[in-house]
Amino acid sequence: MIAFVQVFFWADWKRIAWGIMVRVHFNLTAIAMKFTRITVNPAQMGGVPCLRGLRIPVATVVGMFAEGMREAEILEAYPDLEAADLSEALHYAAATLQERELPLLTR
Repeated sequence: MIAFVQVFFWADWKRIAWGIMVRVHFNLTAIAMKFTRITVNPAQMGGVPCLRGLRIPVATVVGMFAEGMREAEILEAYPDLEAADLSEALHYAAATLQERELPLLTR
């Protein structure tokens, strides 16, 4: 995965306040190629990332884990899913959170 870092400096008219904003961008093409069980189709579910085109959004599965459901309970609720789907959904969610902005203020 390729990361790009941009640094910005800004100043206020009344007082000089310097800050640094670091923005990390990950190459989304590399992310998309890495996940074979995640599909994004604009004609299906409004382009929301789903598992294997099954109309089961990644966010739904991640939310079920966040609510405390175990893997077996999720697989019981969605019998079309496989254990590998759940693992890939969590990895995909983690990878999408890697792109972020971090404001770092200095004096």
